[in-house]
Amino acid sequence: MNIVTTTLRRTFLSALLSAALPAALATSLALPAPAAAADDKVLNLYSARHYQTDEALYEEFTKQTGIKVNRIEAGDEALLERLRNEGANSPADVLLLVDAARLWKAQVEGLFQPVKSKVLDERIPAHLRGKDDGQGAEWYGFATRARVIVYNKASVNPDLVRNYEDLARPELKGKVCTRSGAHPYMLSLIGAMTEHLGEQKAEEWAKGVVANFARKPRGGDTDQVRAVATGECQVALSNSYYLVRLMKSDKPADREAMAKVGIVWPNQAGKGTHVNVSGAGVAKNAPHRDAAIKFLEYLASDSAQLYFANGSNEWPAARGVKSTNEALQSLGEFKADDLSVASIGRAQVTAAKIIDRVGWR
Repeated sequence: MNIVTTTLRRTFLSALLSAALPAALATSLALPAPAAAADDKVLNLYSARHYQTDEALYEEFTKQTGIKVNRIEAGDEALLERLRNEGANSPADVLLLVDAARLWKAQVEGLFQPVKSKVLDERIPAHLRGKDDGQGAEWYGFATRARVIVYNKASVNPDLVRNYEDLARPELKGKVCTRSGAHPYMLSLIGAMTEHLGEQKAEEWAKGVVANFARKPRGGDTDQVRAVATGECQVALSNSYYLVRLMKSDKPADREAMAKVGIVWPNQAGKGTHVNVSGAGVAKNAPHRDAAIKFLEYLASDSAQLYFANGSNEWPAARGVKSTNEALQSLGEFKADDLSVASIGRAQVTAAKIIDRVGWR
């Protein structure tokens, strides 16, 4: 696991290395000058994001507040494991993750603390927040992405795949590719289907999708898009930002692949297209809680939303903020499902049982 770290103060480093961490997470760091543990001009961020544009995002926060951002970047699971091992001694102030299923997992494991913020409640729609038992939300979504249907334009009539439910149609037997159902992106979608259809009908749908597989699930979303372009399969699912990456790629093969596939915004006549979030919350044992809340409120600001969302080819989550990402805008407007992302995360337990029963592995 590759971990990028930036300018950690001595007390921050000491707490990290003293915890019982997996060897894969250990890293070699130069020691800066020590700082007082109660120094509110510091924010320790655990982030599953790794985009160059985030540098400008954090620099602007420091410029506005005087609060320095110390950052550890790793995959979602690695960060969760790190927090588990650090326990009450964790120096993390903010945990930033990139999927509803992972945010929910951190929530149920007690890795967040509730936050009451008028700014966040006004800026971030209620369906893009985590659980709130009256003490405040445990996390907030700051960018969204859609899960779309991709089809081979030369061989598939898009009217066959206007809805997620259509992926189970008998006419698509031997034509559907997906990644593993156990991946968080798929668990979130299947969880959303469970919330909309109920467990029994969602399982019937999942069983129908499995019956239509062109091959055993493998690879990531980009692999599914390429498989559709080459004709290995005819229909697949992908998060929208993978499509934008291929569109913006300087590799001719990527642009050629995109020329061969069409995109459908599913369920436009009904519930709308499934959306997921990148989100963050204040860590349970945050030593700089006030700075952490300021950081979350900053992420909801107009300027930060554009830095944050454009860096990952996602849409801003805050009310009234429009994307300036031309490639993303070229995908067009669509009706998004407003199902609570927190409920989607919670439904992944049922979704996991469904994929086991139908063999979506």
